[in-house]
Amino acid sequence: MKINLADAFARFSDHWSPRIAAELNGQQVKLVKFRGAFDWHFHEHEDELFLVHRGRFRMEFRDRSVELSAGELLVVPRGVEHRPVADDEVEVILFEPATTLNTGNVDSARTRRSLPKI
Repeated sequence: MKINLADAFARFSDHWSPRIAAELNGQQVKLVKFRGAFDWHFHEHEDELFLVHRGRFRMEFRDRSVELSAGELLVVPRGVEHRPVADDEVEVILFEPATTLNTGNVDSARTRRSLPKI
């Protein structure tokens, strides 16, 4: 199934609430908009791939930060504590196992246990 990313991102406006765009081989392709700082967390069993579609954000780690812009990606290895921070709205594509909980080891108001499909 063909997905136009600009159209898919235009379908929602809330931040930190991923949408499932596609599924393959036990993995999900998720679309999410960030603004502000997310919760510090880690994923015990899953690596996460963040691909910036539009905008920019920084991935904060306890010992450093990595700036990401449109067209750039970053893999956060399992077990590494991190938090994304976006000063302005950014559109991000996530590739991760379907079992990955958005807040990892943290249960907060931002935890999404069930994700809508685009």
